[in-house]
Amino acid sequence: MKKIRIIAMLFIATLVLVSCQNEDTLDTETVSKEKYPEIAAKLQKMYFSAEGLEIIDLELPDGTKQKMFEVEGDMVFSKEHIEKAKVFTDVKQYRAYTIVTVPWWVGVRTLKIMGYTGGVFALSNKEKTALRWAVNNYNVLNLRIKFDLSFGTNLVSQDIVVYRRPNMTGVGGQSGFPSNGDPYKWISIWGLSPFSYNYNECVITHHIGHTIGVQHTYSTVSCGGSTPILRGVHIPGTPWGTDLNSIYNPCCPLGTTGELSHYDKIALNYLY
Repeated sequence: MKKIRIIAMLFIATLVLVSCQNEDTLDTETVSKEKYPEIAAKLQKMYFSAEGLEIIDLELPDGTKQKMFEVEGDMVFSKEHIEKAKVFTDVKQYRAYTIVTVPWWVGVRTLKIMGYTGGVFALSNKEKTALRWAVNNYNVLNLRIKFDLSFGTNLVSQDIVVYRRPNMTGVGGQSGFPSNGDPYKWISIWGLSPFSYNYNECVITHHIGHTIGVQHTYSTVSCGGSTPILRGVHIPGTPWGTDLNSIYNPCCPLGTTGELSHYDKIALNYLY
């Protein structure tokens, strides 16, 4: 595993684990940072924005739901693991343990990623093609992780599942961050079919990045009225300021090519 140097940040390998949460732990209505001040304060220490903090029912393709905090519009976290997350406050060198673990004796770790094809949660043909392109964006980099793509309905044996949420309005996607050395399992998307193949590719590539530990870039780009925030961990070789071409900016522009930027590739090669 390459050593991860935490300095001041473009991409952050997020220091949060994501898990299921009992429904009676969290209120069901939209929340504010004033209602959960300790959660909001912890998120801000981890260089996340606490504006627009919400609690959602994350609907999974097996019909179950998980109560989760929604952060910055497209990332989800459990209350328990936000509370337990470690926060690094200095600049010494160390490994960020929330990226995907690749044992040294393995060399390259293969992650199984599946496009879901069952019922109302099934991906459209356009979304399937975009998923293929998104997976290729990572596999061509020859990282220490690679993705083995399939399509089907067997949720048990998969590391990552990409599915469509039928009950959502608008356009978007949602995912989480690695825990215990494994990628976050669920990538949900909605409202993408009217948009171009490249736009679909951008959204899915963006969220695959989250599942393996890539945070939003520092950006002047604003999405849906959200306020861009200054990130805290800089990866060597990437800009200190805005990379308008980054696929990890908070939102995908309509004219996107769906491809990783030059600095996105540098960051991924540094992490893996």
